[in-house]
Amino acid sequence: MKFVSWNVNGIRACLKKGFLDYFKESSADIFSIQETKLQPDQIELELDGYHQYWNYAVKKGYSGTAVFSKQPALSVNYGMGIEEHDQEGRVITLEFKSFYLVNVYTPNSQRELARLDYRMQWEDDFRYYLKYLENTKPVILCGDLNVAHKEIDIKNPRSNRNNAGFTNEERAKMTELLESGMLDSYRFFYPDQTHAYTWWSYLGKARENNTGWRIDYFITSESFANQLANAEIHSSVLGSDHCPVVLHLKDSIS
Repeated sequence: MKFVSWNVNGIRACLKKGFLDYFKESSADIFSIQETKLQPDQIELELDGYHQYWNYAVKKGYSGTAVFSKQPALSVNYGMGIEEHDQEGRVITLEFKSFYLVNVYTPNSQRELARLDYRMQWEDDFRYYLKYLENTKPVILCGDLNVAHKEIDIKNPRSNRNNAGFTNEERAKMTELLESGMLDSYRFFYPDQTHAYTWWSYLGKARENNTGWRIDYFITSESFANQLANAEIHSSVLGSDHCPVVLHLKDSIS
């Protein structure tokens, strides 16, 4: 079973840069996207064979998530049931027979860490939400988590320390999530792989020079470890300032 996650940084713009070519080529069972920047009825995507699930921000042209699945979900939940967090279209949860799929676009702490306090509350509430789901069945979490966890996950850790996405506080929250019984699927397979990034600034030839950050993840319940087959970063795929990340599960999962 194949999963893809991609922050498209505006699906309408990404469609003009080859999104559908990659989507068809990937032939994923479940394809999740973040930062759709859409309102309802602003786009009609024809994706033959896929069920579509969209969550929109109240603010126009901002945030938003979507999931495209070959199998219909048993149930769907938009947001995490907390009004403060559910205005920006950041979370979609699909229930399947043996797992929950949670697609997330985590809030950015912004320049001068203007939103760091809110981000810290989000992290605690979101972790609680994931652990609540785990009481029923394992969780597969994917999306743009807006944090490079370790120094290995960022090209220039020293100069970026305490910048949004690489603060001690954000990194500690990621550690707390993983220590609660979750695993980072890419590091599960490639614990020492360097220069493995998923986001590059549009400035200063960052992508050309691979001056990047790994902030897009597939994170799963530890109980799912024996079902993991591989994880990939498709850094050669253009169309956004992020690239797709991929998780393969063993075929027995449904």
